[in-house]
Amino acid sequence: MSETTKKKAKERAAVEVVETAAETAMEAPAEIRIEPKKKILFVASEAAPFIATGGLAEVIGSLSKALAREDKYDVRVVIPLYQDIKKEFRKDFKFIGNTYVALSWRNQYCGIFEYCRDNVTYYFLDNEYYFKRPGCYGYYDDGERFAFFCRGVMELLGFVGFYPDILHCHDWQAALAALYLKTIYCFRPEYQFIRAVFTIHNIEYQGKYSLDILEDLFGISYRFKNLVEYDRCINLMKGAIECCECFSTVSPTYANEIKDPYYSHGLDPIIRRNEFKLRGILNGIDPDYYDPSTDLALFENYSADNRKGKATCKEELQCMLNLPIKPNTPILAMITRLVTHKGLDLVKEVIEQALRQDMQFILLGTGDSSYENYFSDLARRYPGKVVSIISFNSDLSRKIYSGADLFLMPSKSEPCGLSQMIASRYGTVAIVRETGGLRDSITPYGAGGNGFTFRDYNAYDMLYVINEAIGVYHNKEEWNKLVHRAMTTDFSWASSAHCYEEMYLDLLK
Repeated sequence: MSETTKKKAKERAAVEVVETAAETAMEAPAEIRIEPKKKILFVASEAAPFIATGGLAEVIGSLSKALAREDKYDVRVVIPLYQDIKKEFRKDFKFIGNTYVALSWRNQYCGIFEYCRDNVTYYFLDNEYYFKRPGCYGYYDDGERFAFFCRGVMELLGFVGFYPDILHCHDWQAALAALYLKTIYCFRPEYQFIRAVFTIHNIEYQGKYSLDILEDLFGISYRFKNLVEYDRCINLMKGAIECCECFSTVSPTYANEIKDPYYSHGLDPIIRRNEFKLRGILNGIDPDYYDPSTDLALFENYSADNRKGKATCKEELQCMLNLPIKPNTPILAMITRLVTHKGLDLVKEVIEQALRQDMQFILLGTGDSSYENYFSDLARRYPGKVVSIISFNSDLSRKIYSGADLFLMPSKSEPCGLSQMIASRYGTVAIVRETGGLRDSITPYGAGGNGFTFRDYNAYDMLYVINEAIGVYHNKEEWNKLVHRAMTTDFSWASSAHCYEEMYLDLLK
């Protein structure tokens, strides 16, 4: 081969290499851009399964878990390290260090523990002076205790290097976290882009204190007094509403109700003034935790498609509580705090009229001594028909949910309520007053719904619906359809978590 021919061959080969490289570059996929996870921190005074006194803990435990299932969120939760946190979890907490929390003139130790569960990272803030006590609430210095906790949350962010996109605070005990963020910490660059969300679980408890202790106890300068001052005192819930970018309640109906003085406990002017940033999102329940087909507390498991075990649960419940074993006698149950806003004055007015017919009534709960005494006396006067257990017993509550036929919730106000959802999940048909989350979760039988409802806060309206429900109970064909609808109603966190996602993303646009 001549030199000229060799030269041309080399040139052709070089051109082919360049063309092949160009084609490969054109065919190669563009570099995949991985979006960083959105960071969410829940600030609350309790969280299931570690410690729970009510629905707040269930929400924190379930909502964080539901959001963490999505790989696009880094979800974390912070609560105080109470003495009563369950030992089965506490033994596995990891101590990651300590810091000191400045609160006005005080400078207090704060230990930080970490625990991971269901893709959620939990932090527990430790100070034995404030939290080594029985229970969570009800102490004379609760204001100082939760001020320390909220200021500790702000210090925690820097300590662990986690600056959330969303700081989601729940109820008055966590309200100061939103206040501190927007008054003291907003001048630090790392905190400036954190969006605050505040959720009202019960507007009755607002965190009210004297204005005299604003600086000395809470460490908030008087120049920020206008944020928290309401009705001539400190109102921490009002302060959080003013400071947050968005606030919510735990059902759409309750979000409308708290604009009305009847429901707002005096805070309706603040709610209406900030209405533009208010949302109502219905809570859910964890369908895996409340599952009659797997619940170990039940006498026998069952499902919506095979409810044979529910009859066994009813029989065993009657036997355990010394009630006559009558499979065709309806059991009406209540599991509730014994306080007025739960509608117990309505129950007192007409329950004895209801008991004239063939039915049994079971009540489980604690609360005001007047109600405890009344229902204890009712059980003494109606042996074989009424059982009153003045106690808080989680295991027994599961047995009642599964063994009863009807579940009564005649609340005067109910922000969301979880009991009616749990009862429905266990095939116990709910009877509720149309208020708050009860209205949003239970629809009337006459309209093809999953339970029974009444609108006005009236004892005889309630009695009418109880009698209607007992009538349907004796029509087994209709009753079986109703129980199936109740058990298959979707009360999971899937749709609720999606609504929270939308709220967060709107704030981060």
